[in-house]
Amino acid sequence: MEEQQQHDNQLNIELSEEIAEGIFSNLAIITHSNTEFVLDFIRVMPGVPKARVKSRIILTPEHAKRLVAAMQDNVDKYEAINGRIKTQEEPPGFPMNFGGPAAQA
Repeated sequence: MEEQQQHDNQLNIELSEEIAEGIFSNLAIITHSNTEFVLDFIRVMPGVPKARVKSRIILTPEHAKRLVAAMQDNVDKYEAINGRIKTQEEPPGFPMNFGGPAAQA
């Protein structure tokens, strides 16, 4: 009976090929209301003054807090293997400087 109960608690998650490819994002904007957190993932390209939201995820406050804990756990595990992730003290300005020379036509 216990085996059946464990089997009933399993969740079968499907991942389509399109979703499995993922979407690259180098900017995330997070907003919230009293009932939800909204995460917008954006790809900013050098020299392009406009960027589109590539993906939007809407979470309940409880799930947002769980996501923060899960992300911290994964960052801790990553750093234990690969060393500390270096971050800039201040967020990049806009437009983002990708470290190369300014584009000229």
